[in-house]
Amino acid sequence: MTVESLLRNGVAGEGDARTVTLDPRFGGLPDTAHGGSVLGLFAALAGGPPGAVRGVYHRRVPLGVPLPLRIERDDRGLALRLGDGNGGSLVDGRVGPATPPTADATPTGTTPDGATPAASAPGSSGERHPLPVSYSCFACGTRNDLGLHARLQFDGDHVMATWSPPPRFAAADGTLAPVALTTLLDETAFWLGALATGESGMTTELAVSLHAPIPLGPPITVRAVRADARPQADDPRRWVTRMTALLPGGRVAAEGEITFVAIRGAARRLAAGMLSMNDPEVLRRVFPAYLR
Repeated sequence: MTVESLLRNGVAGEGDARTVTLDPRFGGLPDTAHGGSVLGLFAALAGGPPGAVRGVYHRRVPLGVPLPLRIERDDRGLALRLGDGNGGSLVDGRVGPATPPTADATPTGTTPDGATPAASAPGSSGERHPLPVSYSCFACGTRNDLGLHARLQFDGDHVMATWSPPPRFAAADGTLAPVALTTLLDETAFWLGALATGESGMTTELAVSLHAPIPLGPPITVRAVRADARPQADDPRRWVTRMTALLPGGRVAAEGEITFVAIRGAARRLAAGMLSMNDPEVLRRVFPAYLR
């Protein structure tokens, strides 16, 4: 069974009203679906070639329980609403036509809106450090037999990773399943936000452009400039982050703009839970206020 087929098999019903049950292996933070896996599900349900996929996350998405999904097609593509079963919305999504790659796929750290960029970690430029991993996360979990097993790193200027897709990430047509790219970009956004704020949190607004079908096999390099992460003027807890996924030779596979929301104190519990699988210094570099 491939990752995409498992996503699809979690969807029951026909027409506009369906239910979704996400396998627990699609988790990110404890007891919560990884934002990239939900966005990947939306892309898979749209069918056809890759495109622009967007999700606004109102609350955490639970795992292993049936959730109502409303799907509507219009002249702009596909609109989706993942509900909580009580009339509320967990995620509002949209899938539309593909957008061309931006002229500059590796932004330089400028902030035309005048916002203050995130400061680089002192003394770390040029020296790469590993970012924490977990046991169960769909993106980085070392014991998740379904997951990507991605290993992200950072230095004073960037967050980056190079990932080689295993066969289970094949889509029905043999290309790379979009859920791999949406998850890689979302995971990068989380650690960009954590490095910028020293806090844990969650990604809440995910916009990913999937530019073309990607062959399964070549490694994917995801790269983000730390200085391009910037807080929103009206809410300094919210940081807008940008990242790019590249194929060998520099071809742009996907780009993302994702909002990270810092939750004060949340890193204390997350870091404590990760101590059993990470060197304390790995966690201390990201969450210095919680590991002395």
